[in-house]
Amino acid sequence: MIKIQSVFITVFMLLFLCVGMASAAEQAADGCAACHADFASTLPKGHPEVKQPGLAGCLTCHSLAQAGEAKKNGFSTRIHLVHAGQQLQAECTACHSYVAGKSFGLIGQSFSWGAPKDADMAAMKKAFASWTKSDNTDHLHAKAKVDCGGCHGKQAPLLESTVENSRCLACHGPMAALVAKTKSKEGPERNPHESHLGEAPCAVCHHAHSESRSYCLDCHKNFDMPMPGGAKE
Repeated sequence: MIKIQSVFITVFMLLFLCVGMASAAEQAADGCAACHADFASTLPKGHPEVKQPGLAGCLTCHSLAQAGEAKKNGFSTRIHLVHAGQQLQAECTACHSYVAGKSFGLIGQSFSWGAPKDADMAAMKKAFASWTKSDNTDHLHAKAKVDCGGCHGKQAPLLESTVENSRCLACHGPMAALVAKTKSKEGPERNPHESHLGEAPCAVCHHAHSESRSYCLDCHKNFDMPMPGGAKE
């Protein structure tokens, strides 16, 4: 009788471990499964039926923007605003796989967006919080459905990273169009995109994750140069 009980307990424990291992494997293969047992209920009203659960089902139609192209990505933007926005404020590692100095990817996916270190990740989190809700240029991009990759490309931005003019002009250019758009009624010398400085880096004035301010105002303090993402009048 004792042997039968022992065998029964052993079998039960093995079954319990197998179920636990299967559940863990499922979650590791798809980060969505860690929180969403009923994935279909999370889809917006009117969304077409998704036959494959989790992220794999989404990726049959949607793109994660691994190519890092300078364009809008509504799917990526919505996913991040819902999960990392003010309502949930989920940690990055709820969906992303991260090994400091080695890789930064997505749970269940094999690709990596580079190898940020802990200091880079801390800066990314701070910038991302601003992207989800702020008066800065980054949140204006979020509202326009532009995610991190839309500006930073397919590599996770590091502390020393910057955004080149060509990246900005891919959406906001060409430069001639910007020059025409920002002509001043007070005179041609007050055009921030056509000044005696030549073609300055966009980031000199447009600070994505902090308040933007025209560099011209460092010398020309009487100029009136408000800009999107800048100080409120």
